[in-house]
Amino acid sequence: MDRGNAIRLHPADNVATALADIQAGELAEVLDKTAACSSLPALDPIPFGHKLAVALIRRGEHILKYGESIGIATQDIRPGNHVHIHNLDSTRGRGDLGEGKRGI
Repeated sequence: MDRGNAIRLHPADNVATALADIQAGELAEVLDKTAACSSLPALDPIPFGHKLAVALIRRGEHILKYGESIGIATQDIRPGNHVHIHNLDSTRGRGDLGEGKRGI
């Protein structure tokens, strides 16, 4: 495998984006902007372009990508878990949430 199959876009991010399909049990090698690489085992299959947690995210905590909140965890998410609509409540582009209720 080439070095890095996922990228973390901002130092504050608690998720990385898969640069290729990552199988459950496969080692996710996460690059950051400085080209530093860390690794963790994928606990779920992570499709190309999807997010995986790189830190423990407790239910109700913000999910951070690009250094910004993209939503709230609906359950505890362990490092290596797939992060998607099954465990993320998006706070972006929702007309039902007024300013100040988006959690950002």
